[in-house]
Amino acid sequence: MGGQTVRWTAEQISALAPDAASRKAGSKLSTARPWSATGTDGSAVWGLCKGSGSRPYQTVVDLDGGQGPGYKCSCPSRKFPCKHALGLLLLWAQEPQAVPDTAEEPPEWAGAWLESRSRRAARKAEAARAAAEAGAGGAASGRAEDGAGAVGGPAEGFEYGFGVLRPPGCGRAPLRRGGAHARAKRQRCTGRAVRSPGGSGSSGTSAWPGVG
Repeated sequence: MGGQTVRWTAEQISALAPDAASRKAGSKLSTARPWSATGTDGSAVWGLCKGSGSRPYQTVVDLDGGQGPGYKCSCPSRKFPCKHALGLLLLWAQEPQAVPDTAEEPPEWAGAWLESRSRRAARKAEAARAAAEAGAGGAASGRAEDGAGAVGGPAEGFEYGFGVLRPPGCGRAPLRRGGAHARAKRQRCTGRAVRSPGGSGSSGTSAWPGVG
């Protein structure tokens, strides 16, 4: 799995203890006497610790795994790390010959847990990557929608006609000359004063309501 790694100090390991009682109990298990089948491949440490029962406790520590140290022990303790994991780490740190480096695969019970933890870490990293990409895509979509909203139609109350804005009711048909009503409509639609025959129209004042 991993290569040879620098072994931790006793102080670093003691700092991992969940409480003073676990630290003290782990220290008592930091000798080679209760341990067997120990080993390390540089990324994990494992071993069997003799307990009060007939079967030894299976203890394995993932030294990093890309997500910080992890601990697994077959003992009934609910503390993490338990005293057996602390004892194994202290033994690994203080007595290298008691926990030798090996190029062999860890035992099946340790390897199965290490592989499972590695898969969980990979899924977590993939989910984080997907969430980051989704967030970036959502932000880009929001910017596009904001830009599209800024392009509107004609000003409210006006309509397009022959490439220019016309007030409502002017339509698209050409404006014909005619009587006073036609002149008033032309004046309203073009915004220019229209002279009546023989008279003078408004000068410089728009016929559009509210303009001029």
